[in-house]
Amino acid sequence: MLVLLGLVLVAGRPLPAAAAPVTPSPPAGEEEITLYSGIAGLNVCVARSAGVGFDQAVAIAGETIAQLIQSQHGSVISLVGSKPLSLEELRKGAINSALLGAVEACPDQVPEAVRQAVQASLRQVEGRTSPASTPAPASAPARSAPPRRGR
Repeated sequence: MLVLLGLVLVAGRPLPAAAAPVTPSPPAGEEEITLYSGIAGLNVCVARSAGVGFDQAVAIAGETIAQLIQSQHGSVISLVGSKPLSLEELRKGAINSALLGAVEACPDQVPEAVRQAVQASLRQVEGRTSPASTPAPASAPARSAPPRRGR
């Protein structure tokens, strides 16, 4: 009777498809990475509101996103290239994403020094990519305001 019960229990479960073709995971695109960064930032905010230390909150959020990219996208991020990234590379990027997301979503939950460093890095990156940061041609003199006289 026990053997029969075991066969019934096994027979009730679907068998794994051994011959099913394995389709490769699609790489994470810009849309997914933006979504994951937002989720990571919100995770940091929620954890911080619950009393979790900042470093631990960022590490947990980063690890969650790294594992998600590894499992759902085969560790490939199209913005980076077509080669799968190592888990350590994914973790570093995911932690950076969590920091960026937290600074945007809950800046009051981010230590001041970290917030300032993130904002300075963003300004530096924007300065390299922004057309407005291109210096004026050398032939155009820079204008300055006339000196103010004290009263």
